[in-house]
Amino acid sequence: MEVQETRVQTDRVLTIPNILSMARLVGVPLFLWLILRGSDGWALLVLGLSGISDYLDGKLARRWNQISSLGRLLDPAADRLYILSTLAGLTWREILPVWLTAALLAREAMLLVMVWILRRHGYPPPQVNFLGKAATFNLMYAFPLLLLSDGDGWLASLAAVFGWAFAGWGTTLYWWAGILYVVQVRRLVKADATTD
Repeated sequence: MEVQETRVQTDRVLTIPNILSMARLVGVPLFLWLILRGSDGWALLVLGLSGISDYLDGKLARRWNQISSLGRLLDPAADRLYILSTLAGLTWREILPVWLTAALLAREAMLLVMVWILRRHGYPPPQVNFLGKAATFNLMYAFPLLLLSDGDGWLASLAAVFGWAFAGWGTTLYWWAGILYVVQVRRLVKADATTD
């Protein structure tokens, strides 16, 4: 996993991509509230709109040369908060098993430790890479499908099959990206030790 340097192209805060990311952040508590009270249709709508805005904010930022430092923080923060809120809601509703939630949370905890180590050595966190993005997309597909599977009938059965397939791939890719991140941090720290 290499650090992908994406040059900041603007210092503006109020860009369309940043506004989309901010809207996604505002949607996190709304989504969690909806899912906890059992308003699955509305929760799915909020989650779907989040997925669309996640796609659009990055695409528009690149197309309109509006990649910003704020956007580079907001986008992954919104992704992680949606994943965490979805994990909390689906686990509370007993749609997701505790072991899967624990596996995904353990990976997040591991990354927090890696970011802390990088900061101690004066490195910024690397940009999100393709593997991490693919893992997030798989999980963002898995969660609404698993929510849909919490019912009866052929649609719920079909949603369960595809939801668990996406959850399996997403979790595997999530950990793979995390392990590559650990390897990268280890190399950087080792290189620092040899130059001292």
